[in-house]
Amino acid sequence: MTKIDDVARLAGVSTATVSRALRGLPTVSAATRHRVLAAAEQLDYAVSPSASRLAGGRTGTVAVVVPRITRWFFSTVVEAVEDYLHHSGYDLLLYNLGGREQIRQRVLRTANLHKRVDAMMLVATPLRPADLTALASLDLPGVTISSGSRVPNWPCVRIDDVAAARTATRHLLDLGHRRIAHISGDPDDELAFTTHLDRRRGYQAALRAAGLRPDPSLDVESSFTIDGGNRATAELLARGVPPTAIVAACDEMAMGAMTALRDAGLRVPQDVSVVGIDDHDLAGVLGLSTIAQPAAEQGRLAARMLLDPLGARSLSPIVGQRTADGDTPVILPTRLVVRESTAPPRAD
Repeated sequence: MTKIDDVARLAGVSTATVSRALRGLPTVSAATRHRVLAAAEQLDYAVSPSASRLAGGRTGTVAVVVPRITRWFFSTVVEAVEDYLHHSGYDLLLYNLGGREQIRQRVLRTANLHKRVDAMMLVATPLRPADLTALASLDLPGVTISSGSRVPNWPCVRIDDVAAARTATRHLLDLGHRRIAHISGDPDDELAFTTHLDRRRGYQAALRAAGLRPDPSLDVESSFTIDGGNRATAELLARGVPPTAIVAACDEMAMGAMTALRDAGLRVPQDVSVVGIDDHDLAGVLGLSTIAQPAAEQGRLAARMLLDPLGARSLSPIVGQRTADGDTPVILPTRLVVRESTAPPRAD
């Protein structure tokens, strides 16, 4: 394989001059540049993209931070981001926090990313004041996805979580349900942060709009997992008269709710209707009614917004979206998908 040293010898110049000539810098004379280009063509020398980026002060790498890569939303977003970066000539450096404080400290509060990446993306990652200070010191362009902590001057891509839960609850109200329970995220769960609060507000707002007072006994907190939904529903059933319908803060919790209802001898939707939020890959298989959010599109749009300031070669624009400044989030629409898990309540 031809090396830059071979080109330098054939052209009779230094390797530094070859590098400057191939990068088109003005410090090289026209005659020298012509000689270097001729030698490179004769030797069939190709410039390494990574070496070229490094020489220009770029790494060609974007850091992406997620709380837990095993969750459906995060893995879907990361896959879309990686695909977009790949087609734009960039690599992805993934940091999966996984609830480990040591990794959080290493990624967010040290100089670990200094000169290793060109930009940074935080996917639904809650931040503490010390994290924000550390990010500011890195002086990197960045973008956030989903609700949670905002970073000053970073654009944000997300959905309206309040509206999503409000639509899910209104769907049940329109079917005739009045005793509607809500299983939500545990405020101590790092994956819940503000999402569970926003979705609870949407649930309660829909009830109040229908003239109903939210009942605390019908609101149970747990983790954003299938097991969490199972445990929350089991607790609901243990409190006495079961609800006729359940709004789950995410599809994985809704799946756990369906399992708990089945184990208790209750049928979905004949005895209890269940609706979630996400449109998880398994939602269609399980017949789960849900509020679909465009997870992959959030990833693609955030990647495009991140690369545009870097002057990267982007894919075609995402139709119907606009870029955002650091103060105004881009909010993508959600939609109700009705399947077999919701129906009118039993007459008795």
